[in-house]
Amino acid sequence: MAGTVYPILPGAIAIFFAFLVYGWFFSFDPFGVWFWIIQILIVVVLFVADYVVSAWGVKKFGGSKLSTTLSTVGVIIGPFVIPAFGLILGPFLGAFIGELIGGSSPSKASKVGFGSVVGLFTSTVMKIILQIVMIVLFIIWVVRFA
Repeated sequence: MAGTVYPILPGAIAIFFAFLVYGWFFSFDPFGVWFWIIQILIVVVLFVADYVVSAWGVKKFGGSKLSTTLSTVGVIIGPFVIPAFGLILGPFLGAFIGELIGGSSPSKASKVGFGSVVGLFTSTVMKIILQIVMIVLFIIWVVRFA
């Protein structure tokens, strides 16, 4: 779940590999083909939707491609440059700077920056929910089929 706070960490992949580690140490018997298909689909949806939802926030508030790109860079770099507030300030500043470079007014750039934060929070909530679903399905499969 740490990947929801630090986007550079692959949270869904770590959860998926935890299932593999469980199988190696205990047993793969509880997991059938449907378990793996569902889990792989969730991981794919997580990765695709993570970028789509974040970009949606920027686009919804009138952002350009440059703002979207710099917002994504801000999501990745922000938490490392400004540890306490970088997760919020990184995408905001990335989108804000992208809009200013593109010739937008500071008020529009602020609006787009806010949109990047809305997209980030929406994406984070979605990631938390889907990762919890992954874990709950794992527990159900282990308890029910073990």
